[in-house]
Amino acid sequence: MNWIGLYTIIRREMERTFRVVIQTIFSPLISATLFIFVFGSVVGSRIDEIGGVPYIVFVFPGILIMNVLTSAFSHSSSAIYFAKFIRSIEEMLVAPLSYFEIMLGNVLSAVVRALVIGIAIVGMGILFGAVSMHNFFLFFIYIIAIAVVFSLLGIITGLVAKSFEQLNILSTFIILPFSFLGGMFYTLDMLPETAQKIAVFNPFFYFVDGIRFAMVGIHDSNLFVGAILIGSLVVILGGIVWRIFYTGWRIRE
Repeated sequence: MNWIGLYTIIRREMERTFRVVIQTIFSPLISATLFIFVFGSVVGSRIDEIGGVPYIVFVFPGILIMNVLTSAFSHSSSAIYFAKFIRSIEEMLVAPLSYFEIMLGNVLSAVVRALVIGIAIVGMGILFGAVSMHNFFLFFIYIIAIAVVFSLLGIITGLVAKSFEQLNILSTFIILPFSFLGGMFYTLDMLPETAQKIAVFNPFFYFVDGIRFAMVGIHDSNLFVGAILIGSLVVILGGIVWRIFYTGWRIRE
């Protein structure tokens, strides 16, 4: 392992992140705070408990994970796209770094940014009385694993995208709507029977439900299926990213 090269990639991406800290850190924090206030405090004060917990505590895991996965995705997708756009990615490919090290450096930098935002949102949630912790170890594993999944997905998007518009298609038409339809603000039994059957095919449902179990201790999904899904996505997406770097598809064009 080229530790110096790996550290250099992570340091470069972190410096890029903190150069535009208002956009990368404060923007999602403000957005999450508004969600917590409106859906948790204002709307939640008029809703009975769900699963034996206050509504603000119930919705907080969904708000948290939505911002974590969005941050991981946007970080890696923009980093790779701009590196490809200004041709600096070619310099990285000829550096004494393996394809795995290049992938790992970009993934870890995205995970670090996601963790920074996650910690900030948890801190804000504590101020609103929205944070509960059922199993901290499981919570930490879920946060890291989901951030890895979406950082890998972001790398693929950044490599495939040919324009700034294409860079945002997945985030706009897949990530955002599927997050909202993944049980952020409701339990599965609140949906019609047909919608319940459809919801179990939404991978975001397992992301939200897993982190909710870790924080609150209640869940609607099969946690084992969710764990298998997340693990499989890490392996499959990681293999795709490695293969793209290996073949140079959309990089050496």
